[in-house]
Amino acid sequence: MSFNNFKPTTQMLGRWQPWHSGHTELFKRALAETGQVCIQIRSVPQDTDASGGRTMTQDDNPFDVNEVRKNIRVALFKEGFEYGEEYIIMEVPNIVDISYGRGVGYTLTEHDLGATIHNISATKIRAQMREEGKL
Repeated sequence: MSFNNFKPTTQMLGRWQPWHSGHTELFKRALAETGQVCIQIRSVPQDTDASGGRTMTQDDNPFDVNEVRKNIRVALFKEGFEYGEEYIIMEVPNIVDISYGRGVGYTLTEHDLGATIHNISATKIRAQMREEGKL
């Protein structure tokens, strides 16, 4: 079975700076919703604010889109998921708002992954990587 663009699909949109175990757990939940996931990587500048004027500053983007794509594929491969089968990866513009009208044919789902997973922070991971000289 391979990824089918005509099948219902769950979307995951983010910067993934870096992809971490919390993202993997969210992916598993997303996959359970429809059986396939489109992971979208926001095109963000590496050295300037990527928040698009929104209230949350997102100016720490050390990984370019190719590194992000590689990190996702490696992490999901380790969990037994195959690119092009359960998921695809797509680079998209720096989306900062998702607007919709009535009866659009999709839902927005927030998954409660529990305190342990919710406490995983890419900000903290980047800080630790810098401390260890990995960034």
